[in-house]
Amino acid sequence: MFILANFLFATAQVLDYVLWAYLWILVGRFIISLVNADYDNPIVRFFYTATEPVLEQVRQRMPVFAGGWDLSPIIVWIAVIFLQRFLVRSLYDLAYSMR
Repeated sequence: MFILANFLFATAQVLDYVLWAYLWILVGRFIISLVNADYDNPIVRFFYTATEPVLEQVRQRMPVFAGGWDLSPIIVWIAVIFLQRFLVRSLYDLAYSMR
């Protein structure tokens, strides 16, 4: 049973790191959108290609409000925080209870 517990612990840890990195990518995308950076820059293209598929899905499902402001990064940020607090924490707790 300890093997499954270790697997769950490792999965939770990797998922936590991936979600944490995605949060920082969202912050970078937000900053780039504020300064209106050049899209030909490879870093700017990375931020857009890493975030746009998720943000586009949120935009399609969310009605436009708030005076035309794009609130999809905030909704994705809240969803990532929820996943970190609920899913990752649940995996950690499950792994610890199996030991």
